[in-house]
Amino acid sequence: MTHSGAHVYDPDRPAGSLHLRAARVLEGNWTGTSTVPSHGLYPHQWSWDSAFIAIGLRHLSPLRAQTELETLLGAQWGDGRIPHIVFNPSVPLDAYFPSPDFWRSSTAGRAAGAPRTVQTSGIVQPPVHALAAWLVHQADPGLSRSRSFLSRMYPRLAAWHRYLLHRRDLGGGGLASVVHPWEQGMDNSPCWDAPLSRVTPAAPLSFRRADLDHGSAEDRPTDLDYGRYVRLATDYRDGGYADGAGEFAVEDPAFNALLIASEHALAAIAQELGAAGTARHARAERLTAALVERLWDPAEGMFFCRDVYGGDVRDGGENGALGSERHSAESGAHGSERCSRSDALALEQRSAESGAHASERHSRQSGALGSERRSRQSGAHSSEQRSRTGALIPERSVAGLLPLILPALPRDIAATLVRTAGGPHFGLGGVARLAPSYDLTGHAFDPHRYWRGPAWFNTNWLLERGLRLHGEHGRAEELRAALLETADASGFAEYVDPYTGEACGALGFSWTAALTLDLLHEPAGADRADLTGRADQAGRTDRTDRTDQSTQVVSHPGRRAFDNVHGTPPHTSHASHTPHTPHSSFETGAKGGDRG
Repeated sequence: MTHSGAHVYDPDRPAGSLHLRAARVLEGNWTGTSTVPSHGLYPHQWSWDSAFIAIGLRHLSPLRAQTELETLLGAQWGDGRIPHIVFNPSVPLDAYFPSPDFWRSSTAGRAAGAPRTVQTSGIVQPPVHALAAWLVHQADPGLSRSRSFLSRMYPRLAAWHRYLLHRRDLGGGGLASVVHPWEQGMDNSPCWDAPLSRVTPAAPLSFRRADLDHGSAEDRPTDLDYGRYVRLATDYRDGGYADGAGEFAVEDPAFNALLIASEHALAAIAQELGAAGTARHARAERLTAALVERLWDPAEGMFFCRDVYGGDVRDGGENGALGSERHSAESGAHGSERCSRSDALALEQRSAESGAHASERHSRQSGALGSERRSRQSGAHSSEQRSRTGALIPERSVAGLLPLILPALPRDIAATLVRTAGGPHFGLGGVARLAPSYDLTGHAFDPHRYWRGPAWFNTNWLLERGLRLHGEHGRAEELRAALLETADASGFAEYVDPYTGEACGALGFSWTAALTLDLLHEPAGADRADLTGRADQAGRTDRTDRTDQSTQVVSHPGRRAFDNVHGTPPHTSHASHTPHTPHSSFETGAKGGDRG
């Protein structure tokens, strides 16, 4: 759009169309180097928001979508973590809490390699980034190659996955743990109530909640929960952001499903760069088996979170939510592929030393990334003295449905998840317009309170893609139509009442607009292959095999107009564009945010 309102980047769209209004939301939330979720409540750059935003932006401007991810990864820490918020220094400190002076990343995070020129949080968010990078590349392979986009992103994304797979394997079963509810992205989910109950809350007068300036207290986390969030974050900061020493560690099915999907995407990126992707595909499939072994409950028909430091939530039984662990461990098809961390490390080393990925070997041998050995011997593994088995948490969250996005998910499990999604607990395709964030019949269900019942667009977008991947095209099309209708009627709301579609939270929310654009542009994009480029078990063609067919794709003429009108830098070669360097404009000018 021009500043006068004329739409120049996509002239086929009628004025006032859903497509055009979604584009206006993203334009209004653009800062020059990244996109805020919303200017009022979330005035910084959030990690998984930016990944979803890039997925939608690729349809308007592949260049801007690349910039979105480059800005975020410019704030990556030396140990590999991608912080969940990158702060905009021009935003007043009291506009958002916890603010940069709470996290103290450049000082408290020094041992973990926090950047000195950018202020960030110290926790992370779900790893959607490699998946986003691969989809952004596919939107314009010619532009991506001319800017060396993937070759610059790959070492950073590989370091991010290394951090999660090694330093965050606090349960010892191969899965990554979150150490704070904000890391999983579904901040206020009832899944966190039991593990949070062990945390002594921070004193009420020790912090001020800026979120209540923008939303009703009835829709936000309680003061008690918020005090526990602050206590966990404070202890993590004061411990130098070392992993494994805190009171909270949970293996979440959605977080790990996104990590696995992104491992498949990293394999596709490696192949694009001329290296073999087989090691990463194999690791992703082993992680899928570990996910089933540790988090699947066949009696309940869905995945559950595991409280790594928790005791037995239910005594004894072989049935019901979560006495089924023995069944899962003993089932040949799902227990035989238990993830071997040593095998994964060996495979990664061979992959890293080939072709375009020799740079990973250097990063592993030097800098803060080399601290993995120290973390394995100390902080991150102090949890060995605790319960490594933990207990499944008997709360049904939409997170337990999201492994549907995985191509190697056993067919019987995928079919069961589809039934569970449409059953009384989630009502998808029935009483609920969109899948709620929490069990409709659950004791803690609230259709308006943050992540305790409302429906969110990113989780439903993932479900839509998962349904298509596993052949449920009719259900997927129904969900797609409901998503588009609800986004339109709600003003691109942050989240909605799952029954009525009533708007909740912030309006003009960026990932809602971005994923609306993705649904409008590629409504059946996962019919032939999954989002990661990995062929599914039915033998569909691997999308990476078709890469050469799209090498001549260039930016839509209207996309160039969109870029030029709104000040996005022109296409440049890698020689003149260096956002990967420590003092790049992407690192020093980053703007960012997360929920909390």
